[in-house]
Amino acid sequence: MKIAKAVQKGFTLVELMIVVAIIGILASIAIPSYTDYVKRGYIVDATGALSSLRAQLEQYYQDNRTYVGAAPCASSTVGKFGVTCTATATTYNLTASGSGPVAGFTYTLNQQNTMTSTTPWGNGASCWVTSKGTSC
Repeated sequence: MKIAKAVQKGFTLVELMIVVAIIGILASIAIPSYTDYVKRGYIVDATGALSSLRAQLEQYYQDNRTYVGAAPCASSTVGKFGVTCTATATTYNLTASGSGPVAGFTYTLNQQNTMTSTTPWGNGASCWVTSKGTSC
């Protein structure tokens, strides 16, 4: 008489819990990195818009010898940033303020090409902080 051995099928609870723990650890690393990566993508919209507006304002000044009345100096929205402009005859200040996932991020640029930033990642008195862990 032969005794048949039972063949194991499926996973044990311990094996399943180990897999769940590994997935949890990987997710805890990947999700914050991904959200920072997405924020960096939105920041490019803001810094690009400010640089473009600066070029347009300088062209307007070359033609009119004043920044007052410049068409580019109107409030607008670029991506997740609201862009505002204040201008006098010889100065201007461009500001991009974030909303939604980039709330708390503010970038500025003026006629002297002075760039400043205020972000949860750090502040820049003479540059734009565009990624976590960087500074001026």
